[in-house]
Amino acid sequence: MSQVPVFPPLMTGLAAGPANPFVIACDQARRGTDSGLIAWSVLDDRLRAALVLAPEMPLEPALAAYIACGVGLQNALGALAPPETSVHLEWSGGVRVNGAHAGSLKIACSDHTPAEEPDWLVVGLELTLTLPPDCEPGEFPDRTALDQEGCGGLEPVRILEAWSRHALVWLNALEEPQGRADLHREWAGLAWKIGEEVSVATGGSRRAGIFLGVDENFGMLLKSDDSTTLIPLSALLEEV
Repeated sequence: MSQVPVFPPLMTGLAAGPANPFVIACDQARRGTDSGLIAWSVLDDRLRAALVLAPEMPLEPALAAYIACGVGLQNALGALAPPETSVHLEWSGGVRVNGAHAGSLKIACSDHTPAEEPDWLVVGLELTLTLPPDCEPGEFPDRTALDQEGCGGLEPVRILEAWSRHALVWLNALEEPQGRADLHREWAGLAWKIGEEVSVATGGSRRAGIFLGVDENFGMLLKSDDSTTLIPLSALLEEV
């Protein structure tokens, strides 16, 4: 079976080898590459990829693309993994498989000004395929790998291809009148710990409270004591 992924039309692949696809994608975006570039890397222990996008709206609503890519990843794993496998998404980017941390999503863009339209946006993902040889199963109960959750037979390249297809469906849906509402509903059913106590790290500090849900731009509504704070998705932007 070929180990070179086949992506949907208008998406192109760039093999990163052992390098960091997220860094490469951001560099390519700065150079003016077209939207739809996917830099990717498959190593023995992990799958990494990053998608370049060119939003045509202000930053805060444009960051729904990060949510779309997360839902796309969940849908991809849901289609490929054994039926009993559960996949949930943390608001701050963590990917949970059967309740334990098995990957992450992250985002960067050209301009962090919420009301400005960024030139480019990059959404990255990482999945742990197998634990280090010296890590005994159960040693870190909150961390896992796909091969520990009955998904060891999944080809990483097939996961990558499925992610590109499912993410594209949700990204295209955002251009439709009801697309954002549909994404809200889909994501709400996959979100980790809505209605529960959470702790979120943003901007070098950590905030704790009850995760009430999200606003129209998927910002987190966090209740602490007698007040509710809105943490926008832009708080998750990374410097590259």
